[in-house]
Amino acid sequence: MSNFRELAVWEKAHVLAVQIYKISQSFPKTELYGPTSQMRRACVSIPANIAEGCGRGSDADFARFVYIAMGSACELEYHLLLACELEFLEKKAADSVIAGLSEIKKMLSGLIKKLKTDNRKLSAGSL
Repeated sequence: MSNFRELAVWEKAHVLAVQIYKISQSFPKTELYGPTSQMRRACVSIPANIAEGCGRGSDADFARFVYIAMGSACELEYHLLLACELEFLEKKAADSVIAGLSEIKKMLSGLIKKLKTDNRKLSAGSL
């Protein structure tokens, strides 16, 4: 895989990153280096790791970056819950974003599973 833009999961993660940037603009300015920064870093990490993994030489390398993207997705989910608890974000908005994030996590899981299966097939074929 070399063109990350062809992956539906990358497209959804990119749209989510833009959404998080827009949502977090309304957070208190005193939280710029707290939840705002953490959420933005985590949301950008998802599509960025997918893109970087696509540029690697093997499915095993790609899978490693997809795992990192999954970790960032889980981290972002926590930050959304925290922002809701701190009343920086309305529950309805948080639930909507988390629903989209859950879809991305399912897609990442499917991609990991496919990459692992393909890698096992390649390993078995080279014996």
